[in-house]
Amino acid sequence: MFMILIAHIVIALSSVIYTAYVYISPSNKKLNAIYGLVGLTVASGTWLIVSNPSHMVSSCVSGLTYLGIMFFGIALARRKLHANHDE
Repeated sequence: MFMILIAHIVIALSSVIYTAYVYISPSNKKLNAIYGLVGLTVASGTWLIVSNPSHMVSSCVSGLTYLGIMFFGIALARRKLHANHDE
């Protein structure tokens, strides 16, 4: 379980950093990579909650906060990508 936790943290932090990079230089391929990273983060977080449900409420609040930040970053990157294509 410790290895899953480490992987979960690394994937989540990587996805936040990568989203900032994609905002600077957006492309459809990079956006698809973000979707994969978010999916991996949600999957590993779900596995961690199922295997240790004692911290479910705080984990869910943290997960929803992460998803909110990621969806906001993705929306900004998509908006910038579409604005660049319209020019």
